[in-house]
Amino acid sequence: MTVTVIQADYRNAQHARHVIELLDCYATDPMGGGMALSDYTAQNLISVLAERDDAFSILAYVDGQPAGLVNCFEGFSTFACRPLINIHDVVVAGEYRGMGISRKMFDMVEDIAQQRSCCKLTLEVVSGNTTAQAAYERFGFKPYQLDEHHGFAMFWEKAL
Repeated sequence: MTVTVIQADYRNAQHARHVIELLDCYATDPMGGGMALSDYTAQNLISVLAERDDAFSILAYVDGQPAGLVNCFEGFSTFACRPLINIHDVVVAGEYRGMGISRKMFDMVEDIAQQRSCCKLTLEVVSGNTTAQAAYERFGFKPYQLDEHHGFAMFWEKAL
C-alpha cells in the first residue's frame, strides 16, 4: 500500500473531481449530515475555491485511488496578530480508515501553516464523533479554553 498526500490544484480536472467526490462522501456520512452535496455545490465549489487566496485542499491517495480530503481556510487571530488555519472538512473514505491517512494529511496542513507563519490550527468536531476526537487529540488538538472558570469555547452558527 502506497499513500501519497498532495496539495490539490483546483485547476487540475482530476484533483477537482476527487475533491468533489470525497466531499460528497463526507456529506453523505452521518457525521457530515447524511445528505449529498447539492447540484449547485458540486458544480460550483471548485471554481469558487480556485478564486480564493485563503483556501487550500489536501488530497490523499492509496495506490493511486482517492482516499482522503482536508479543506482548509486561512483566518486571522487578533490576539496573536498572526494568521491561523481552520481545518474545515476532514474525510477519509470508509475503506481507507485506520491506515494513518488523516495523520499524513494533518502533517501537510501543519507544514503549510508553518510556512505561512500561522499561530495555530483550528477545527470543529461534533460531540458524538468520538473517533475523530481521539484522533485529533493524538494530533495535538484540544478543546479551546481561555480561562478555566469560564469554560470551553463552543462553536455556534446562524444560517443566512
